[in-house]
Amino acid sequence: QVGLVESGGGLVQPGGSLRLSCAASGSIFSIDAMGWYRQTPGKQRELVATITRGGSTNYADSMKGRFTISRDTAKNTVYLRMNSLNPEDTAVYYCNMRVRTRYSLGDYWGQGTQVTVSS
Repeated sequence: QVGLVESGGGLVQPGGSLRLSCAASGSIFSIDAMGWYRQTPGKQRELVATITRGGSTNYADSMKGRFTISRDTAKNTVYLRMNSLNPEDTAVYYCNMRVRTRYSLGDYWGQGTQVTVSS
């Protein structure tokens, strides 16, 4: 079994910053790609950023220059640093990891953490 636990969401004023964390636990052999996605009511879940095992990153256009994804492979943890937040960034943020166990390769999701940007 593999579980992902997110933390770091909350309420922040426009222009503020937050750092999200997501840690994986369980029978993990290795983790390939890690990523963050977000979803607002009535809309599909959208990509925020991804990072490969080698450290290559990819960002959605609207997040470039404001968000930074990073990972600590030894801790099975991915981070998302979000700066210059605006109300349009309000959403539930989900982490995703492609995890190899001894017997399988699969995609796992966190439970989601709410980020609200409001004055």
